[in-house]
Amino acid sequence: MDRESLRLTALAPPAPPPEADLAGLYREHRVGLVRLAVLLVGDLETAEDVVQDVFARLQGRRRPPDLTLAYLRTCVLNGSRSVLRRRAVMLRRTQRVTDLADSAETAVLIGESRRQVLTALARLPRRQREALVLRYYLDLADFEIALVMGVGQSTVRSTTARALARLLRELGEDA
Repeated sequence: MDRESLRLTALAPPAPPPEADLAGLYREHRVGLVRLAVLLVGDLETAEDVVQDVFARLQGRRRPPDLTLAYLRTCVLNGSRSVLRRRAVMLRRTQRVTDLADSAETAVLIGESRRQVLTALARLPRRQREALVLRYYLDLADFEIALVMGVGQSTVRSTTARALARLLRELGEDA
């Protein structure tokens, strides 16, 4: 290197720390990741906790050098699965089922048809619910869904088809 190149290199701003990159990802994708988690776990507060936990774990860890949105979605999906698993264990232990009542504001904002769809979606098996949310809410392609869920593309297609058929049956509509 010549003297001018060395001087320009010395004047260049230092590379941002990896935490700055993580903060940028958080600012850019937090809302979408929270929406994904809401559709999987069923309430906003828990969804925000799941996303916050994902970023908190990534903060103090050695993470992949090319941290991608697909990786973050996979982390949120796994965090949501853990929450649902803990809920199931808690329900089995307490032996009682309670209905989650919406607040008055939420009940007004969410129309009856949307509430019916969300209720029917919640009754689907976990894998089918995840496939539908990733396909129709996040508008991901088969290969992206397969990557996030850790299954093959053909499994994504068959799971989505079964989930749609069951959702239509739950809603009482003809296929």
